Amino acid sequence: MSKAKILVQGIVQGVGFRPTVYRIANSLNLNGYVRNLGNVVEIIVEGNKEVIKNFIENLEVNKPLIAKINSLKVEWLVSYKNEFNDFKIMESFSNFSGSSVIPPDLATCDNCLEEILNPYDRRSEYPFTACTDCGPRFTVIKSIPYDRERTSMSEFSLCPECLYEYQNPDDRRYHAEATCCPVCGPSLFLYQNKVLNLENPLREAVQLLEEGNILAVKGIGGTHLVASATSDDAVLKLRKKLGRFNQPFACMSPDIETIKTFAEVSNVESEILKSRCRPIVVLNKNSNYFLSSYVSPELHNLGVMLPYSGLHHLIFKYSTDLAYIMTSANMPGEPMLIENKDIIKNLEGIADYFLLHNRRIINRCDDSVVRFRGDDMTFIRRSRGYVPEPYDFSRLNSELKILALGPEIDVTFSLLNEGKCYVSQHIGNTTKYETFKYLQKSVEYLMNITKTDSVDAVVSDLHPLFFTTKLAHELSERFDCELIKVQHHHAHAASLAVDNGVDEMVCIAADGVGYGEDGTVWGGEILHYRGAEYERVGSLLTQKMVSGDLTTRYPIRMVMSILYDHFDYDELVDLMKRDYLSYFKYGLKEVDLVAQQLRNDFNITQTSSTGRVLDAISAVLQICGERTYEGECAMKLESAAYSGHENVNIPVEIKKKNDLYVLDTSKILSSVLNEKLSGERINDIALAGQKAVSVGLAELAIKATDKAGVNVIGGSGGVFYNEAISTSIKETVESAGYNFIQHKNSCAGDGSVSMGQAAVAAMYLK
Repeated sequence: MSKAKILVQGIVQGVGFRPTVYRIANSLNLNGYVRNLGNVVEIIVEGNKEVIKNFIENLEVNKPLIAKINSLKVEWLVSYKNEFNDFKIMESFSNFSGSSVIPPDLATCDNCLEEILNPYDRRSEYPFTACTDCGPRFTVIKSIPYDRERTSMSEFSLCPECLYEYQNPDDRRYHAEATCCPVCGPSLFLYQNKVLNLENPLREAVQLLEEGNILAVKGIGGTHLVASATSDDAVLKLRKKLGRFNQPFACMSPDIETIKTFAEVSNVESEILKSRCRPIVVLNKNSNYFLSSYVSPELHNLGVMLPYSGLHHLIFKYSTDLAYIMTSANMPGEPMLIENKDIIKNLEGIADYFLLHNRRIINRCDDSVVRFRGDDMTFIRRSRGYVPEPYDFSRLNSELKILALGPEIDVTFSLLNEGKCYVSQHIGNTTKYETFKYLQKSVEYLMNITKTDSVDAVVSDLHPLFFTTKLAHELSERFDCELIKVQHHHAHAASLAVDNGVDEMVCIAADGVGYGEDGTVWGGEILHYRGAEYERVGSLLTQKMVSGDLTTRYPIRMVMSILYDHFDYDELVDLMKRDYLSYFKYGLKEVDLVAQQLRNDFNITQTSSTGRVLDAISAVLQICGERTYEGECAMKLESAAYSGHENVNIPVEIKKKNDLYVLDTSKILSSVLNEKLSGERINDIALAGQKAVSVGLAELAIKATDKAGVNVIGGSGGVFYNEAISTSIKETVESAGYNFIQHKNSCAGDGSVSMGQAAVAAMYLK
């Protein structure tokens, strides 16, 4: 007889791993036990040594679909004959140290959906149906180990039938912590001034949607505002109530076939839409697009997702509509609403009715958003379905504990513990007080759930005025640890490098804003990245920016700034007053004021931002004159360019300035304006302007790569969400003989900056 102790680490809790171990052990007539230790699953097994080896191989091959084994350690123990008479699943053991991997929320599985849609099943039309293969995880857990009594489901005592399933190792609901049924689980109710007495609140809610009403619908990790996506009246009504007149809405359709009636769907896009993670996927509209034009106004694409909960599936079962807007029920940058009383209070006057339930949401978790560039996926927002699965940082540092707090907008934070980097769900804009409180609360939660009592370093952005920077100071004092500041684009490069497993590269870091080492605003940078160190080796031409943040909202000010040295003063003022006056909020006086500020160098900041250049091209082509949501001008420029033809050529000029290779963006914008004045088609000029910026960035990187002696060029920053720009850069780089890498399992935008900060700190301290 032999005896082995097996410790399995990874996503092995709350996914049916223990009953799988039980079934495999019994099939091989092995004795022993399996139990959760919080951070690992412990297996003690006794029997023939060759059979035990077979058992271990079976664990890898036959593990549950959603389980992930990161490590499996086997210790052969002294043999004890007949110590165990059978194989058991023992209760979890909570007295442990070390981090734990909590599985993310997952879409309703096919088996549960079949029960929901079966009129003869006891869970027929029950929206909270779940099992070990699906349902809420991260959004309901209070503490570890992951057992029902430590989730918000503890408030619902299992009925005899559910309890039998829960305790039966041969049932797929064995220790499915979110399992329940209509007898013992959460319930829905419809609210308007009071709880309405209805036999079927969900059916009534769908009827209200079809009549043009707006509903607030509480889901798994937050609340959606829901309205018909096919009705102009319903969409415009929602926009007016939210005061969100241009920002695109995500929508949901029942199946892939329906989505294909209004959007283009590739095979890879279809696969990710149908995956257990069920993110929002940004798809191009097709020629038969029939949803309201107000869903994503003036854009060639829109965000679409499939149902991921029983509630969603039932909405479409009752409905004749083909798509519903499903937009997060919060003001831009603020956290989603999760408490019933807050949902009703904050959405009064916006939602006509409230479809709510009585299961508490412990952790907010916004919908994830992805986009494809050809067959390559990139995250725009990595949240529900993926968080809190960690990244493997063991190659960088397995000893130290590091807390990184991210930038200021689109914030996530990251916690490095035992070589695993946990990146939080989407937090939002920390200039908002409620979001900043949400950040603090989420940090405390993640540290608790990973058994992180203290950290060796806290990391912040270089910007001294960010609220996250101030919080980093406070936390470094609280933990009596080192405070490390990481430049914004260095963090972008680091997240890209870790994602692709490279140690050195030249990185194109292109976005809207990042505080530079020289105190100016960076955003179009070529960095020679070497782990904990970097060197700025190129950039876009530094431009004046009048009145700072005001220019980011009204990009015509950026146009004047960029063109100032290329035009006679009076000629520039006359042009603005003649062709662009409507883009100035205060009319003629504002044109004169901006011109005087430029002449006198008053209230001017310096920027090399790619985002500002793209905004300026958008404004000079009269595509977008005011940014009402993040990235609006550049996104509308991309959509205009989408239908452009390569009939226009915008020259690219690279200079050397203060030992840096610099792309002359003034010349690009001046050429764009000249093409417009000569009568070229706007869509063609938009395509040419975008291409000039992308080719210019690529050529800057190639020059830097030649000098640095490396063969890898990477692209990071929000600009790389633009498919045309990222594709053009990739083609230029690869045609020059270099390898080009982009984000795969991380965000090109600010959502992965905290991950990059943690990586830089880990390498620096190592």
